[in-house]
Amino acid sequence: MLRGAAAAAARRCGPGPGGGKAAARLCCSAARRREWMPPVGRDSGIVAYNSRSRSKEPLVLATEGVATWYSCGPTVYDRAHLGHACSYVRFDIIRRIMTRFFGIEVIMVMGITDIDDKIIKRANEMNISPVALARIYEEDFKQDMAALKVLPPTVYMRVTDNIPQIISFIKTIIASGQAYATSQGNVYFDVKSWGKRYGVLTTIYPDTQDEAVDTDKRHGKDFALWKAAKPQELSWTSPWGKGRPGWHIECSTISSAVFGKQLDIHTGGIDLAFPHHENEIAQCEVYHQCEQWGNYFLHSGHLHVKGSQEKMSKSLKNYITIKDFLKKFSSDQFRMFCLRSRYSSAIEFSDESMDDAKHLLQAISSFISDANAYIKGQLVCDPVREDILWERLANTKVTVKAAFADDFDTSRAVAAIMDLIHHGNRQLKAVTKDAGSPRSSVVYGSIISYIEGFFNALGMSFGERQVALGGDNSAVLSNVIDELVRFRAKVRHYALALPEAAEAVPMEGAAGAEGSKQEQKEKRQQLMRERKPLLEACDSLRGDLAAFGIQIKDRAAVSTWEIEEGEQAEQQTEKKS
Repeated sequence: MLRGAAAAAARRCGPGPGGGKAAARLCCSAARRREWMPPVGRDSGIVAYNSRSRSKEPLVLATEGVATWYSCGPTVYDRAHLGHACSYVRFDIIRRIMTRFFGIEVIMVMGITDIDDKIIKRANEMNISPVALARIYEEDFKQDMAALKVLPPTVYMRVTDNIPQIISFIKTIIASGQAYATSQGNVYFDVKSWGKRYGVLTTIYPDTQDEAVDTDKRHGKDFALWKAAKPQELSWTSPWGKGRPGWHIECSTISSAVFGKQLDIHTGGIDLAFPHHENEIAQCEVYHQCEQWGNYFLHSGHLHVKGSQEKMSKSLKNYITIKDFLKKFSSDQFRMFCLRSRYSSAIEFSDESMDDAKHLLQAISSFISDANAYIKGQLVCDPVREDILWERLANTKVTVKAAFADDFDTSRAVAAIMDLIHHGNRQLKAVTKDAGSPRSSVVYGSIISYIEGFFNALGMSFGERQVALGGDNSAVLSNVIDELVRFRAKVRHYALALPEAAEAVPMEGAAGAEGSKQEQKEKRQQLMRERKPLLEACDSLRGDLAAFGIQIKDRAAVSTWEIEEGEQAEQQTEKKS
């Protein structure tokens, strides 16, 4: 479906939050600039909340089936923490949804800030060069992202590899009249000269009263494009003297170097909306002399520590590094934690919220295990109402696609999957006697395939218990446990396989018949006594494995197993003790 700027005429100009006539006048006074213009291109079928328009908008891509995406990357001066992980995992999920559910090829660029005040300060503290420090933590960040199963961008781009391009970008902004150099060797963007065009993502206006300025800026809201070098500080030669780039100009230059003036999507944490993204927009629209740079700005909500209204951050010293987190929880557990809320909302981190995510994963894994056992004939059930399950599966697929099309609503999609599992489980009730009715293997196979495909597409894995075992040796470990459980099942079956009492006894008189029955009864009792240690050993092994989170389920002639983690495994162990 083609869309264009003509649709902008129909857009409203009404009061924002807080409302009232004053708000309406404010909106209309800046309408020429503030009004978001729907881009020309192809509708992707997705509606996303756009920070530029402050509302949900159809996601229209300039090139059909291709999305250009710039992501603000890390400032590499220390280890990444869980707040960073939350933002990158959430956007990774969105990227996977676009690719796997809507067939969109994503071309993503991520900028790496490898020169910055914090990097210089930390390097001085560690007595190493800023370049060496940045390389150490850049690699550390990439390892963390891989451990979290975050797909790498199409290309990483470092600031220090783009200094000539940044200098050229700044020169163009100065030539346009929107920036100025000072006698101290700094270059600033002149916010007032940009007028009403400044304030796309915020309600900050350049003509409001400035605070007192104790620098070489003309106005308090002006921001640095180039910073003059301090003594013994890493610097580059420029027309304004030795120095280094300001923060905001880096992303503008890197994004423009790859995508030019056409950018579909720009993402980052909500804390980057102002001033970082606001300033990026101003710089790029001056440089490209365009009316709208960056058609869609998507922002992820903060990660809060339970009981605190403050975001997780290094400056507040309330953070957990990704590496420390992954010692206690798995990447799949964290991804499920992220899936349970909208990407744009704030999310509270606690042991309880992580336990909720773990229990959801366990419920999914348990259903897949039981359904596989049913398909293999290891779980005997009453006849299944296939028509109900086929209908539930079809409805789930529709609900999931609609949820993802509505601003990537992962919580609604996961709820639909759990509802499907609930209805699948209702018909997987084990019975002791096989009535000989045919199994409904195909419908359960289809449900398993869809559920595993759903989570695999989002960066998680349930096939052959990978989610529970994890690690490079998960397949080997799974096979070892399979063999152990199979051997135990054979021992248990042997211990339970006692000879039945004879149905017919030779007619040698009542006394002879009674004597034969008594003899058989004593023989059975003797065998039970002899084989009791085998059954006790089987029970002991099951109890020992339960302590490690491996739950064995005995079903008639076969046994199956699954993983239960953390408190759930401890509770199961306590019940058996």
